[in-house]
Amino acid sequence: MSPSTITVTVKLFAAYQEACKVPELVLEFPAASPVSAVRDRLIAEYPELDRWRELTRFGINLSFVEPDTILHDGDEVVLIPPVSGG
Repeated sequence: MSPSTITVTVKLFAAYQEACKVPELVLEFPAASPVSAVRDRLIAEYPELDRWRELTRFGINLSFVEPDTILHDGDEVVLIPPVSGG
């Protein structure tokens, strides 16, 4: 891994997990990427997720964060779409 990239673990829930068919991904991003880049990459790969773009909340290392929060190497990211009650 070069210093210009970071690796993060992405925990997937609800619609994101259904689209990706896995509970977790390990992804590389350019250094200084915002957490919203994770969502944007998944939407690019799974366009059906676009309807959740503006509704998704973000977490890094078990804390809710704003979309512009910068990722660091080794972070654990969660993408939390709205979840309907049952």
